[in-house]
Amino acid sequence: MRLILLGPPGAGKGTQAQRIVEKHGIPQLSTGDMLRAAVNAGTDVGKRAKAVMDAGKLVSDEIVIAIVSERIDQPDCANGFILDGFPRTLVQADATEAMLKAKGLGLSVVIEFRVDDDELIRRVAGRYSCAQCGSVYHDADKAHPAVEGVCDKCGSTHFKRRPDDTPETMTARLQVYYKETSPLIGYYHAKGKLKSVDGMAEIDQVTAEVESILSKL
Repeated sequence: MRLILLGPPGAGKGTQAQRIVEKHGIPQLSTGDMLRAAVNAGTDVGKRAKAVMDAGKLVSDEIVIAIVSERIDQPDCANGFILDGFPRTLVQADATEAMLKAKGLGLSVVIEFRVDDDELIRRVAGRYSCAQCGSVYHDADKAHPAVEGVCDKCGSTHFKRRPDDTPETMTARLQVYYKETSPLIGYYHAKGKLKSVDGMAEIDQVTAEVESILSKL
């Protein structure tokens, strides 16, 4: 089960990825985490990435693909993996396809989360999290802690907000998404790999839609 979760920031990909991890036992792969792990482990590609970052430059697509390739060769990816937030561009998508094909692998499905822009801005602008365990809450709806000011999961009373969780920043992030990443919707649709879920629905309903897709793989 090799999955890509596709959608704008705030669409709920991270939440659903965690639920897939818990139910199906496959790892969620973040390019940022993989990059840091490769650098810390001192692998050949990690050394290349470190040299680029130390020079104050952006890591190339070639290096990122090499890091993803290295990561999915590890034993915990034998039964599959989730790519969340990658690929971000058509160039990266082509490179990912070629890399998987070279390993005799292919994507099982690409799940797109559809959410209106106004809802995305509302979600992100009111978001905050527990500073200790990372549980996410929101100013509105049913997303408050059960006891005001106390984390439901760990009992901490310390919370934080990301400084970039503002309507202005979210609008800018959406513009980048529509310019660079949304073309992947058509790309994967043309390959017959795309399935869409209603990201506006309640979280459990979204999970049910996702599981319905996965059950048919």
